[in-house]
Amino acid sequence: MSDVQLPKKALGQHWLYDDNSLQAMCDSIDLSPEDTVLEIGPGLGTLTSKLVVQAKEVIAVEFDADLARGLPTRVPAPNLTVVQQDILRFDLRTLPAHFKIAANIPYYLTSNLIRLLCESSNPFSLAALLVQKEVAERVCAEPGNMSTLSVSVQFYCDVMLGLNVPAALFTPPPKVDSQILCLEYREMPLFPDVDPKLFFRIVKAGFAQRRKTLLNSLGAGMHLSREQTGIWLESAGIAPTTRAQNLSLQQWHVLYKTFERRS
Repeated sequence: MSDVQLPKKALGQHWLYDDNSLQAMCDSIDLSPEDTVLEIGPGLGTLTSKLVVQAKEVIAVEFDADLARGLPTRVPAPNLTVVQQDILRFDLRTLPAHFKIAANIPYYLTSNLIRLLCESSNPFSLAALLVQKEVAERVCAEPGNMSTLSVSVQFYCDVMLGLNVPAALFTPPPKVDSQILCLEYREMPLFPDVDPKLFFRIVKAGFAQRRKTLLNSLGAGMHLSREQTGIWLESAGIAPTTRAQNLSLQQWHVLYKTFERRS
């Protein structure tokens, strides 16, 4: 096999060689010699080669069989384990507690993967995810621009925008710029008194019809009459004309508690 594999467009592969960007990924998760790192989509191993020097153990999960087969040759390190598997099927419970994540995520995979990582019963401690710039901004959005994704991730994590990585630094260049998304999993739940299943049922109902007010979208999603929904919103101190993207996480919590009391 050739030392350099051409990127496969169908898998959303774009190689990153920029040393500053790769080091910023490592710095974002505060690597130490005691850490186990899950690397998602190691590709040619440019980031892997930095991780194995700074961490105790690196578990690299690669979907592409050719890349997975060649990675131990490209990055010969005793603390590297390569797993050829779809990351969406990888059992995160096999990793030690408080593991860290470094990943250059294909755009088509981003939302599903971030939710999977956040909702795992064995959560990470810190994650540096190189994602589409627009997605990073969506995750870190504030009330006025919230989405199901931003509410979901911020429910579980403190979020921060890291280094911008221009498209020109990738081979081949993608159509848009990327950005490092930094996630720190909350040691204590943001809302300890919440059943996540019901909480996110309410959130998804609110966002189901984004252009409609909560009076309409919540009612339809929760199977309530217009009158019942109006009373619910009034009890929560939220105007019925409000739209889901304008709510803070604290307001979603108040909606949840008000619904729970009335049920």
